[in-house]
Formats: sequence, C-alpha cells, structure tokens
Amino acid sequence: MRIAEAEDFTFVPVDKLGKITSDTSYMQKHIDAILNYPLVNKDAIAAKDFKVVVDAINSTGATFVPALLNAIGVENIVVLNKEVTGNFAHNPEPLPHNLTELSNTVVKEKAHLGIAVDPDVDRLCFVCEDGSMFGEEYTLVAVADYILSQKKGNTVSNMSSTKALKEITLKRGGEYFPSAVGEVNVVKKMKDVNAVIGGEGNGGIIVPDFHYGRDALIGIALFLSHLSNQKGSIKSLRNNYPDYFISKNKIELDSNIDVKSIFKSIKKKYAKNPINDEDGLKIEFDNDWVHLRTSNTEPIIRIYSESDFESKANHIAHKLMEDIKEEIK
Repeated sequence: MRIAEAEDFTFVPVDKLGKITSDTSYMQKHIDAILNYPLVNKDAIAAKDFKVVVDAINSTGATFVPALLNAIGVENIVVLNKEVTGNFAHNPEPLPHNLTELSNTVVKEKAHLGIAVDPDVDRLCFVCEDGSMFGEEYTLVAVADYILSQKKGNTVSNMSSTKALKEITLKRGGEYFPSAVGEVNVVKKMKDVNAVIGGEGNGGIIVPDFHYGRDALIGIALFLSHLSNQKGSIKSLRNNYPDYFISKNKIELDSNIDVKSIFKSIKKKYAKNPINDEDGLKIEFDNDWVHLRTSNTEPIIRIYSESDFESKANHIAHKLMEDIKEEIK
C-alpha cells in the first residue's frame, strides 16, 4: 500500500517481460501422488470392476476425474457434461436437486455408483446404485471412517457439519474438534489438534498428510478403497451410518441490527445448554444442535440445525428464528 500510495514503482520494459512456460505434467504428478498414498488400494478397487457415472459439469472434472478413475483401476466410466466449456449444464452446486440427470443415468446404466464434483474439483458427493443420494455430509463421514479404521487419530469439521463425524470418531477411539466455518479455519484447527482427517459437510475432504486443501480426487480414491472393502453396495455402506437431517434457514437483517446484542441475549437464554461461541453460536440440545452465524457476504443470520428427524430439525430452527425475531423487535 505504501508503494502504491507513493507511486514508487517502475514498470518492466516491454522487451524484458519474461516468457510463458507450459507444463502439462501436473495432473499426472497429482495422480501418481494419490496412487502412492498408503491407504489407496488400487488392486482392491480394480478387483471390484466398478461401473461409474461421472457428472463433470463441463469443467475440469471432465479431465481429471476419468484420468484418476482409470489410474486406480476403474475402466467402465460414463461421463456426463464432458465438454470442457465452462458453460455449466446445470447449477454447479453438487446438491440433490441439481443432480437428477446423474441419478437417472446411474439407474439407467445399472452403474455401481455416481460421482459429482464441483467445477474446481474440491467438493465431492456420491449417488447410490438406486439413484438415491449418499449425502454430501456423509462423504467426509465415510472417508473418515475408512482412515480411522486404519489409524487412530483426531478429526475436524466445521460447526455446521453433521454430528455423525463426531460419533464415528469417538467410536474409532479418536477425538473430534469443531472449527469455525471456512476451509482456512478447518485447516488451522486440524493443525492445532494434529487431525488425521478433516473437512466440511459440503463434500470437502482434507487429508493432511497428503496436503492441507480440499481435494475431491484423493477423496474419490479413498472412498472407493473403503467401498472395495465392503461386501455390499454403496447403498449398504450408507446404511452403516446414522441418518441425520440438517435444516438450513436464514433471516435477512436490516443494516442497523445489532447482531452481537441478539446473540448475547440468546446465549443468556440458553445458558444451561452447552454453547460454543467460536463462530456465532452453536447450542446443543441433548442429541441435537443449532448453529447461528452471520454471513460474511450478506446481511443475514444463517440458522442450521440437525436432528434425527426432519420435523425435529425444522422445529429447532424455527424456535431459534422466533427467538431472533423477538430480540429484533
């Protein structure tokens, strides 16, 4: 900023601008690193002879995901939206209502599973053989279950992610730690507690001894290694995990609203409940929870709640929304 304000800069002469170098080897380097990762079992994956449908969303997934699948022994691949144009065939968020084509094609092709990634291939979710969603919240749960079955350790996810990860971690003898929302916050917490796996409920997998960033490719390889160890289908694997529901809501705010004062009052009202105020307010109710936090980009309060029934999750969310509205009044 000092240099800019003082205009104390010198432009490089046009004849000394340097040069552009092309290096197309990095996809293979990344795939080789995945193949060399100790918990990726290429032989077991190849022996299963999986048929996989991939929704590549007209982006880099069309290049990277099939290349990875071939490298780990998956030869029967159907790719949807495989033209790398950047003009997405549908909303690129890997959410159920955006993946109807993938679900239908998995059933039509009698595939073992479907894979969906986002345009930059760092979020990952799966579709079961019957076209149902494995659940993006459970991508991390399944991969963590596999890693923790091979080595004991701690896990991390953000506060708005499913409690199923905590349950799996405790069952496997590790300790679970919540972080503030945001990949950088998850990574910081993972480093602080020396976690062996972490990520976010949006399908983001972070394998720290591979690298500290969300990576759908290592996620695919680890998930298929896990699935290859199972006797049943991907649907039966999903049935091994609890079936929780997260209700996602929001309240729009006027610019003059004092959110800190609102959160302070709600924290006082629920003082008898376990509360984490590291990122907004996360309040626990026996086996359920609700997370209130402001958005970094919009004048809103997000209200996420989780329970074993959709109606209970919605009830908790609506109760807190009424509390917030009452405080605003």
